[in-house]
Amino acid sequence: MNEITGQTRVLGIIGYPLIYTLSPNMHNAALKEVALDYRYLPFVVAPEHLASAIAGIRALGIAGVNVTMPHKETVIEFLDEISPEARMIGAVNTIHNVDGHLKGYNTDATGFIRSLREELVDPEGRHAIILGVGGAARAVAVALINEGVASITLLGRTVEKVEAFKVHLLGSFGQFSIKTLSFDDDLADIFEVGDLVVNATPIGMKDSTDLLPVPLEHVDSRHFIYDLIYTPSETTLITAAKDKGAKAVNGLGMLLYQAATAFEIWTGTPAPIAIMRDALLIGLEGGDRSKHAQKKDKRFSS
Repeated sequence: MNEITGQTRVLGIIGYPLIYTLSPNMHNAALKEVALDYRYLPFVVAPEHLASAIAGIRALGIAGVNVTMPHKETVIEFLDEISPEARMIGAVNTIHNVDGHLKGYNTDATGFIRSLREELVDPEGRHAIILGVGGAARAVAVALINEGVASITLLGRTVEKVEAFKVHLLGSFGQFSIKTLSFDDDLADIFEVGDLVVNATPIGMKDSTDLLPVPLEHVDSRHFIYDLIYTPSETTLITAAKDKGAKAVNGLGMLLYQAATAFEIWTGTPAPIAIMRDALLIGLEGGDRSKHAQKKDKRFSS
């Protein structure tokens, strides 16, 4: 990569506390591969400083940033424009600065669909079950409705939150087949109909004390299980689903492709997917390239 000059453009990610992020690994590797004079940096931005940070993007001419927790929703009020998809989702994870005009996007939805298609899964006509009610669940739901799923069932711990999620979606899409249930309800019927199951809860993450978001006695080889969690690479949900004969994958593909979509928005250049994938895997292995060489594609086929 060329040395930094007065022409070097800056990209980055804002979040709080932002202790651990793989985005600089992916984006700087990609920028080097396509020989673009940019650098991607992490910026720790506390909630009380968000407004001034966004103003700083304009003032400093920062080309664009990713937005992570806890700013994905609150950042919207400080932007000049947001994409239709980001408005439907109600969250922004990518900002592009064009001559001081800040436009917000949500690339999680696109990243989810690109990774789903990489697994040769066509969402059109499927009956989806989405576990969770947060920002990731909203992105998945919007993406699936836009791609033509036949129906969606929303599952969450709290009935009120699940109903609010449904109202939000119907406000964007009007008439659509959406069913709501809590995790405590009888789920036999929905798993009989549903064939695409997406876990958008933190249950199963490395430090999670819960093992499964829902019982899996009704899962079989008809089901495709997509767990948005990517560390650990094989969650209890994925292991249990495979034991039932279902195909199951983790969320690393979504992480990769949401980053690739952001890269393309900022640079207008096709993202070097293979390079970004390698950088992501190396980052997950703690920078151990020899370990990565041995396990290169396992996380994408789990």
